[in-house]
Amino acid sequence: MKVMLLAAGRGKRMRSLTTNIPKPLLEVRGKCLIDWHLEKLSKAGFKDVVINVSYLSDKIIQHIGDGKRWNLDIIISNEPEALETAGGIRKAILHLGYGPFVVINADIFSDYDYRNFKNILLKQTSLGHLVMVNNPAHNANGDFGLTENGILMKNNDKLLTFSGIAIYKPELFKNLKEGIKIKLSIILESAINKKSIQGELFEGAWSDVGTPERLDIINSDN
Repeated sequence: MKVMLLAAGRGKRMRSLTTNIPKPLLEVRGKCLIDWHLEKLSKAGFKDVVINVSYLSDKIIQHIGDGKRWNLDIIISNEPEALETAGGIRKAILHLGYGPFVVINADIFSDYDYRNFKNILLKQTSLGHLVMVNNPAHNANGDFGLTENGILMKNNDKLLTFSGIAIYKPELFKNLKEGIKIKLSIILESAINKKSIQGELFEGAWSDVGTPERLDIINSDN
């Protein structure tokens, strides 16, 4: 199974912290955010990783190098202008193979075990599997509901937050035109309406490192 790390965003909410440093290279507990992901993927036995870049892309490319220090084969998908999440996945789709692939936001920090991916089975009717978390303060209303049989719904008594960790089948993106900007939420909502996305609840440590305040909280908890 191949993996895509999403690292093309501008990180505007980080204010001056990302003026000269792309968000995936911000330091969290002694190492760059993206390094945590690469180390975990390597330890979990993954080999092939695609990373999309756009904002300050040269700095990410220089930092990653050939990926050999993590024992990974890394392909860079460079976006001259950021294509949003779904657009970025569509651009890189040929590098991700014909089977299900993992997608992870590079700007999250969690102790989710990436070895779990190898035990997740997508139902025949499922186009994706989302890892959901309990709602943080900055997303108190949540995103999607999770039924008892593991199917995601837009409306439910309790909504959860999408963690930015998922597995997708290539078919989810096959009808998108390459090179266009499109948000992942649009694609997911359409599939969820058709009951084509499954999920799980993860209750371990997780944070969307979206603001300087959240970054400080993570580093102070070290």
